[in-house]
Amino acid sequence: MTASTNEYLPDYAVPPGWVIEERLAAQDISQAEFARRCGRSAKLISEIVAGKAPIEPKTAIQFEKVLGVDASIWLGIEADYRLRQTRENEVREADCAGVWSKTFPVAELVNRGAIRRPSSNGEAVSALLAFFGVASVEAWQTKYGSANVAYRHSPSFDSDKSALASWLRLAEIAASQQDCADYDAAAFKSALGRVRGLTRVDVRSALDTARGLCNEAGVALSLVKPLPKARLSGAAWWMSPRKPVIAVSARHKTDDHLWFSLFHEAAHLLLHSKRSVFVDGGHRDDGDVEAEANEWTARFLIPQQDWRRLVATGTPGRADIVRFAEELGVAPGIVVGSLQHAQVLPWNRCNDLKVRLRWTNE
Repeated sequence: MTASTNEYLPDYAVPPGWVIEERLAAQDISQAEFARRCGRSAKLISEIVAGKAPIEPKTAIQFEKVLGVDASIWLGIEADYRLRQTRENEVREADCAGVWSKTFPVAELVNRGAIRRPSSNGEAVSALLAFFGVASVEAWQTKYGSANVAYRHSPSFDSDKSALASWLRLAEIAASQQDCADYDAAAFKSALGRVRGLTRVDVRSALDTARGLCNEAGVALSLVKPLPKARLSGAAWWMSPRKPVIAVSARHKTDDHLWFSLFHEAAHLLLHSKRSVFVDGGHRDDGDVEAEANEWTARFLIPQQDWRRLVATGTPGRADIVRFAEELGVAPGIVVGSLQHAQVLPWNRCNDLKVRLRWTNE
């Protein structure tokens, strides 16, 4: 025969006072008598029963001696009840913040597996807070809402703030999963030279190799599909003093734009402040640091002396472009895009030399 034990294992959280009253009634003990047996004031017992005061460890031990219910069970009931109250309060607060959640591309984040499908505004808020790694809407505003002051947008940049923050967070999560060495500027420049040659390789395998090369030099490289209303081609920032991030979106779906964006973001890391988040819309006519990054990228992909040789005799033909790209070791689409941007080549010429990109689920 085994000894019976007093256990209370509910599948929901109840106020400790309910259990106390039930035990007192079963043992025909009044609250006043219970207080005397515990050596506590009647006021404290009344407040515990009403849920106004918590059951503390010492009190739980006294309850154990008087009522025969293990102290750990009383503490468990108390902890479950307080946790349940906190969660319910959070849900109520989240319901009030439903307007905030509606500014985000929730359906797209669900489709990408970034968050679970919410069944209410409160769940949407909770899911978004977990996605961003913050505890409240106020904390999100502090970290992300005011972060726009750190963004260096291109003048034509027109992304929605919530969509932009979501895209950057997706890129940040992808970057955090990459095992990178400590950043080494010299190693990164060397890696970029090798990545330049990869522009002639199949884009998917080239990006995989490029990511490995960047990681070895201490840089995370994230390719994140664009979100609705997040009209950007790429971004660059420092996750920590030893780990910068390059994120590209392949927004324009051609290899020349993708590679130009990647090297443009690399230029920001090499040339500009570690305190800014550089968010670029993919235009090459912007001012300030964007113009400097554009110039660096253009000359890195096609050195100045080679560019002059290419355009010396006027508008190059298709065969000239193919031959020049092969000699230079870059993708012909990059040469076409550069010529079009410089207005040497019409926008409707030689576009077949650009590689068209698409996402696997399109």
